[in-house]
Amino acid sequence: MGAWRSLTRHKPMAARPLEDLADGALKAALHREVIERLEDDEALFGDEPSAMLVRIESLVRDYFDQRGEAVPVEALEALAREVLDEVTGYGPLQPLLQDDDITDILINGPQQILVEREGRLARVEERFINDAHVLRVVRRMLAPLGRRLDESSPMVDARLPDGSRVNVVIPPLALDGPCVSIRKFRREALTAEDLVAGGAVTEPLMRMLRTAVAERRNILISGATGAGKTTLLNILSRDIPSHERVVTIEDAAELQLGNSHVVRLETRPPNSEGEGEVGARQLVRNALRMRPDRVILGESRGDEALDMLQAMNTGHLGSMSTVHANSARDALVRLQMMIRLAGFQGSDGLVNQIIATALDLVVHVTRDDRGHRHVVEVQRITGLAEGRIELGLLYRHSDRRLARDFGWEKRIEGAA
Repeated sequence: MGAWRSLTRHKPMAARPLEDLADGALKAALHREVIERLEDDEALFGDEPSAMLVRIESLVRDYFDQRGEAVPVEALEALAREVLDEVTGYGPLQPLLQDDDITDILINGPQQILVEREGRLARVEERFINDAHVLRVVRRMLAPLGRRLDESSPMVDARLPDGSRVNVVIPPLALDGPCVSIRKFRREALTAEDLVAGGAVTEPLMRMLRTAVAERRNILISGATGAGKTTLLNILSRDIPSHERVVTIEDAAELQLGNSHVVRLETRPPNSEGEGEVGARQLVRNALRMRPDRVILGESRGDEALDMLQAMNTGHLGSMSTVHANSARDALVRLQMMIRLAGFQGSDGLVNQIIATALDLVVHVTRDDRGHRHVVEVQRITGLAEGRIELGLLYRHSDRRLARDFGWEKRIEGAA
């Protein structure tokens, strides 16, 4: 240390312009040199973060002293914390992951990071140095999961240990650098009261939906990505009686069910040799052998939808799922398509009969241009008419009133 300092003991200190400190090449060189010196002292990696930060600040100061440059204290501290995040965390993502107000983190190449707060996306100041920096951080995230990310496997969808979900696409598929999408896991799940207070649902509507769950109605929740489908599914699941056995199937486990008797199943992608994949359809079929009272499929997106509908039709009442769609009616069209994807050879009328006899309610949610999420319509499946599924409107957001003829109004005070 003393020898390093002695190189600049008699040199005048030139002030380093603040804008230069954001330069990617400078940061890369600083990070590399400081981390190399830290690695020479392996015992440091067992220290508390505060002790490591003091040591890193000293190394960063020496780095600029060696070059005869003066750096403001606040800039030096910020650079030291960046290095600490590189060593012990996830680099530029570390403060974003620790911010509980952020729900989504979107990385579009090394120089563009956006976050979602209260339903609105905004760009943040954090940056990566280059593509290699993004990949280094992402691979550190994926390392405990045993997931591979390289040119031969350029896409990954995974669940982090804290429950957050991460999706990564890298070059050559991503043309402008690595693209990363992180859906953060909420430490404190939203409640029905939170949705009512936030205006996502009216109180009478929430009572109706919770009653539908308690009375074992089969429910499909539809909406776009980020509209709040999983959030609503989580909240409604808490009205499942505690003595009932619930089996959940998801691609990446996000559900936070309040039920005390839950068996969670998660799909598995193929390994590097293309083997070992376990899909949602296999898990739905296996779930039916596990003596479930209800089956919850996190998302219906393919041939597993047919098995889910059959489960609803064979005594597993009160089961639920979500689907990407633009409206309640479109959700049924999506189901029709998925049934065909499963290789079902029956007529269109039979396909519609399977859907109509399986489902009771379709709840459609959306997110408006201000980032606010709402239940915009609730449709009841009333039967078939000339082979077409008939729907009965129970609720529309523009009216914010429930219909009176939905069959449960005698048990719900103030339904309209």
